[in-house]
Amino acid sequence: MVALHDGTLHEAAIAAAPRPFDLTGRVALVTGSSRGIGNAIAGALARAGAHVVLHGRDAAVLRDAEDTLLSQGLSVSTARFDITDEAATSEGIATVAAEHRRFDILVNNAGVTARAALLDADTDGWRKVIEADLTACFVAAREAGRLMAAAGWGRIINIASVAGLLAAPGRVSYIAAKHGLIGLTRSLALELGPKGVTSNAIAPGFVATELNADMRENASLDQWVKGRNPLGRWGAPADVAGAVVYLASPAAGFVNGAVLAIDGGMSAVV
Repeated sequence: MVALHDGTLHEAAIAAAPRPFDLTGRVALVTGSSRGIGNAIAGALARAGAHVVLHGRDAAVLRDAEDTLLSQGLSVSTARFDITDEAATSEGIATVAAEHRRFDILVNNAGVTARAALLDADTDGWRKVIEADLTACFVAAREAGRLMAAAGWGRIINIASVAGLLAAPGRVSYIAAKHGLIGLTRSLALELGPKGVTSNAIAPGFVATELNADMRENASLDQWVKGRNPLGRWGAPADVAGAVVYLASPAAGFVNGAVLAIDGGMSAVV
């Protein structure tokens, strides 16, 4: 892989490319991609031409996700490890690189959430969220970043949240973790940028998935979400996936350290 550090050369390469969002030949790992937003991201990257490694902890769910994408003629495989286990994450990323002889794109999507007000929150619950939503992303980015830096090209995309831009009651650990993830993204951009690796974050708002069906079935909450952003609807996983493809593509070669809110305008209005 050859890094194009010269801006003029990079612009010329994009102008000459018939498909500026083409990811053919790239290898991507999307953590937490057996379902939900992560699965939509994996499918979008694969449809753009990348070989995508699906990740999860439930073997049966992961296998079903793989079979679904394979049936669509997409190039995918799987990796199963616990993102909160540093040794397992390091080994998992090294295995992906060894099996495919490259490692181009990391999407840190896996995470957990918890609802607890500050005065009621316990330290164990705080640690669980911070470890999954921030520390695990640091470890994966460090391991993948080493491989990308050696190759002179790479994309790290962290799935943060609108909770990384704003605050709301009752989610202190999640909000702290997502704010931290945005800070980590900017540090990665600074340290890895000179090595040809870009690092960016996406901050989704309320996105409809099978995991929050109960929220959408709550009429008052559903109305609040729809009224809170100017587009008047919940986001779809595909809304986030499209942004990931852009950030992973040659078209975003000069985007580094950015935070892209995919929230229907929620964070732009009072």
